[in-house]
This record gives sequence, structure tokens and C-alpha cells, in this order.
Amino acid sequence: MADQLARLQKRLPFGHRLTRGGAHGVMSAIAAVIAYLPTQALGLNEGFWAAITALAVAQTEFGAARSVARDQFVGAAIGGVIGLCIYLAAGPGIASYMAAVLLSILACWLVNVASAARLAGITATIILLVPHLGTPQQMLASRVFEVGWGICAAIGTVWAVTRINRRFGIGV
Repeated sequence: MADQLARLQKRLPFGHRLTRGGAHGVMSAIAAVIAYLPTQALGLNEGFWAAITALAVAQTEFGAARSVARDQFVGAAIGGVIGLCIYLAAGPGIASYMAAVLLSILACWLVNVASAARLAGITATIILLVPHLGTPQQMLASRVFEVGWGICAAIGTVWAVTRINRRFGIGV
């Protein structure tokens, strides 16, 4: 079904693609800015993760945004916790990193949220490979909070846009 939808969208006239792409771009940019602006005031040194998460979550369809939001949060939480545990138990290094990615992805499959697996691996990568200030525990808390805030900004924006579109009979 997703392939059929993608093929159908490719066949849309240029004007429709321009309008839909522009609307999606505006909505995504608004969500990213809403996610990013308060991060410094909240004491988050890496607020760009909130903006990145908002961009990943912002979809033109609310149901799709909710699904991506769930994957983002579950993946960040699982990858972050496993990455932190491996870091604390074995320290940094390639073997620790490989173990964290493997276990993060496996954990997502075991809790039946395989769609969050790649995001768990990405978060484990961030915990173990990205230089950061503070302790690994602070990195985990900051990462999960930034992702959560980015999700809230995106879901709120998509919800508001969906309501506005319905009110004015705009089909996206």
C-alpha cells in the first residue's frame, strides 16, 4: 500500500507537489523552531536534537506522526539506557559500542517495537561516540528529554495544522 501511495504521489502534477511540499516544509520548520527555541532556557546544551526529532516526527498525516513519535521515544529510551549501561559497565570503545548497538536493536525486537530499532542504535551511538559535557547519565537524561520535547513540539504542530486544515476544508 505504501508503494502504491508513493507511486501515486509521483504522478501528481507539479503544482500539487509544490503546494504539498511547501506546506509540509512550513509545518516542519515551525515544529523544529518550536522544539529548538526553549532548549537553552531549559539548560539543554544540545537542543539541536529536539529540532532534529521534530523534523523526523512532523508528518502531513497525524496518525503517521504519532507512529513515528512512538518509535523516536522508544528508540531513544532503549538505546540510551542500554548505551549508558554498557558505557558504565565496560567503558567506551569499539567493542562496547558494537555491543550497545546490537543489544539496543535486539531489545526493540524483543519488546515488539522493531520499528524503533534503528533509532535505538542511533541513540546508543550518540551515548557512546558523540563527545559530550558532563556524565553519561546527564547525556542520557538530556537526550531523552530533548527527544521527548521535540516529539511534543512536532505532535502539537501537526495536531494544530490538522485541525486548521479540517476547519477550512483543506486537503493535504
